[in-house]
Amino acid sequence: MTTTPDLGWLLADIVSVPEVRHAVVVSNDGLEIGRSAGILREDAERLAAACSGLQSLARGVAQGFGGHGSATRQIIIEYGGGYLFIVAAGAGAHLAVVTGEAVDAGLVAYQMQVLVERIGTHLTSPPRVDHAAGGQR
Repeated sequence: MTTTPDLGWLLADIVSVPEVRHAVVVSNDGLEIGRSAGILREDAERLAAACSGLQSLARGVAQGFGGHGSATRQIIIEYGGGYLFIVAAGAGAHLAVVTGEAVDAGLVAYQMQVLVERIGTHLTSPPRVDHAAGGQR
């Protein structure tokens, strides 16, 4: 069993932005890698699973309409009461930020990019290996 580093301290800056409620680092396959203080593990896991599905859909759109090799840069969902921002954060990982509706979206997007650039090596999630299949994916 592997352990993931506590990334809460790395996410503290982004959750200090006004109207930012939670930040979660998620793997491509829908697992929570790290979460900010204030979000329950169960909620972080549910968000991670949802982000995985959204990333998969966005990847299909980018490749289908953006041309071969096109990648998703960010996903923004506006819903009643707030926003969900998702950006790539290292190989196999994404940063998801949940906000209130009065948030400065430009500031959040900027702060997410600063965070990813500053600590991208901490946010990398290697692909999981299926040991039951002899290590083959």
